[in-house]
Parts: sequence; C-alpha cells; structure tokens
Amino acid sequence: MAAAAGDPLGSPRGAAGRYPAGAHVSSTQDVIVVGAGVTGLALADRLRHAGLQVLVLEARDRVGGRLLSAADRSGAATLDLGASWCWPDEPRVQALVARLGLPMHEQHIVGDAMYQDASGTQRLAGNPIDGRALRFSSGAQSLAHALAARLDGSILLSSPVSSIRVVGGASVEVEHANGCAYARYAVVALPPALAVAQIDFDPPLPPALVTLASGTPVWMGAMTKVVAEYAAPFWREAGLAGAAMSHAGPLRELHDLCGPHGQPAAIFGFAPAEATMEPAAVIGQLVALFGEAAAAPLALHAQCWRAEQWTSPPAVERLANYATFGDPRYRQAIHSRVWLGSTETAPAHPGHIEGALESAAAIGDAITAAAG
Repeated sequence: MAAAAGDPLGSPRGAAGRYPAGAHVSSTQDVIVVGAGVTGLALADRLRHAGLQVLVLEARDRVGGRLLSAADRSGAATLDLGASWCWPDEPRVQALVARLGLPMHEQHIVGDAMYQDASGTQRLAGNPIDGRALRFSSGAQSLAHALAARLDGSILLSSPVSSIRVVGGASVEVEHANGCAYARYAVVALPPALAVAQIDFDPPLPPALVTLASGTPVWMGAMTKVVAEYAAPFWREAGLAGAAMSHAGPLRELHDLCGPHGQPAAIFGFAPAEATMEPAAVIGQLVALFGEAAAAPLALHAQCWRAEQWTSPPAVERLANYATFGDPRYRQAIHSRVWLGSTETAPAHPGHIEGALESAAAIGDAITAAAG
C-alpha cells in the first residue's frame, strides 16, 4: 500500500473544487467572508438572501473546510474524512438539509461494542458508545457543495488571505493571494487560533481577544481520522455495531461508517497526535477488535488534520482549554467591521455542524442589522 510522503496512510482528497480558482481581483462588496467551510458558506448564503453582495475567499482548491469526503471504490465521495454526523435535535442543520434536499440515513448503532486495553479486547453487551445520529448519504461535503452551488460564482478558491485592514473606520481591505478586495464588513470564518496565526489585522485585534483566540482549540485539529473500507460490513453479521473504545491504539475511538444498507462498507477511527500511524498497526488493531475479516480492507483512507495548514495552526495539539468555546467575546464586532466566527465560537453546539450554523446565523443577523 503506497503512502504519501509525511502521511504514512496516504491522504486521498475530496472532490476537487468545482468553483473558480482565484484570479487577480479588485472588487467591492458589502461583505467579504474568509473561509468556505460550513460557517462561511452558510453565512454567505444568508447574507445573499438578505440582498447583500458577498465574496467568499477560500485558501484551498475546494469548499467544505472540515467537511471532506473521499471517494469510495465506486467513485462516489461518500467516505467522510472530517465531520460525519448531525443529530435529530439540532434544528438549524435539520432545516438546512431539508431545504437543500440532501439524502440522510441513520447511523448504525445496533449490536455489541468492543473495548480494548493493554490486556486485550473484550466484547461489551450492547453498544454504550454510540447514540442516535444522522449521516449524509452522499458524504458530509455534499452539504458544502450544495451551499456553494447557491452562491453563483461568488467564491474564489486558492485565495488565502494575508491581511485585513479597516480603512477610515468605514470599510475593510482584504489582501489575498490573487489581489485585494474591499467591503463594508469582513468575517473571518476560520478557527480563531488559525485566524490570528495566519492573518495580519490593522488595527491590531484587542490583546485580550488575541489571547483568547490563540488558546482556543481547533475542533478535530489535532486528530487523524482513518477510514477502513471493506467489501461488506462483516462485523454486522457477527452481531457487532462497529463501535469500539481503545486504550491500546493507534485508533482510540471507532465507529461504523457504512452508507445506506451497508454500502459502501467502512469503519472509521480517530487517532490522537501522538499515535504512530502505520498501516500494519491500524490493520492489526482492526483484526484484534473485529476479527480476521478485518485483515484485508479494500483501502485505508486517512486525513491528518494537524497537518492541514488551512485548518490547524502550529502546535495545535497543545490547545486544550475547551472552556474557551463559545466565549461571549466572539460575538462582538471588532472595530465595528470585522467578526470572527466558526463552530468553535458557537455557544450551544461548538464542534458540531450545528455550531457552525449558529455562528453563521448570529453574525448574519448582526451584519444585516448594521447594514441597515
């Protein structure tokens, strides 16, 4: 099994961006949104619906941020390497999914779970690990693609932002890799720690806000997500849920990642920053947990979010104060023109897609009111 340099399991990407790559642009908008993850795309859609002109600047060559779906053996991008779930009691994501007409299916939770530590493995009666959740049948990145399709070419890909300057107290200048753009307001829809690490602000951000943002963890930022794809969900036939907790590693938490009716068949696991990610170790652990049928996956897909420069700042694994999530200071405009917003800034559902949508709604309402 070939491995990409610096990533022992390889790192297959999601569908390439279907929206224009950056061109040399000097433009004037009502709002510039930095980042085409869920927060940025949902915010841009909301502002466009309110009649405002919006430009989204995205550093990557794709949309979605931490929504990233790799292709299964059929070629469909259904294997989630980033966010996978939403929950039935999350009203914003449920309403958005219904409006966009995206197919969903329930997370498989039926069967027994497994537990692993240094002494070996044991089968647990029932599944105390998983709860009821919903999954995107076409991959979670399909949500980002559906939102982006509504923005009519208002997204510039491959356009990382280097600086944001408030001009005369009445507008903002945003410098990016392909030019400059101007607007009445700007929103940095990135994890706060990434925003302050990569973007120069003029005037500078308040020192207390820099301290807060610099110490706010990036959700999934220190994790590697590994998906093992199989021809069939053999664990279900053995009465297993595909769920496991491990203190032996390299994967610490595992779940069923099958599509509707068990296809494509897959199990995924999270590995922390310190785990040694070698294919033999991953497969050996899967065999120990789920039996010999786990020895021959069709493919191993891996995404090291710690290595993603457009998701995680350096030393992201050291950020551990989750009490900073949803801090009320994130809901205040900076110099009356700039906002920071992401799932990490949401007060109710930080770390969830729902949290990203909460942040988008709050900032969208604030800008709409300010714009008059």
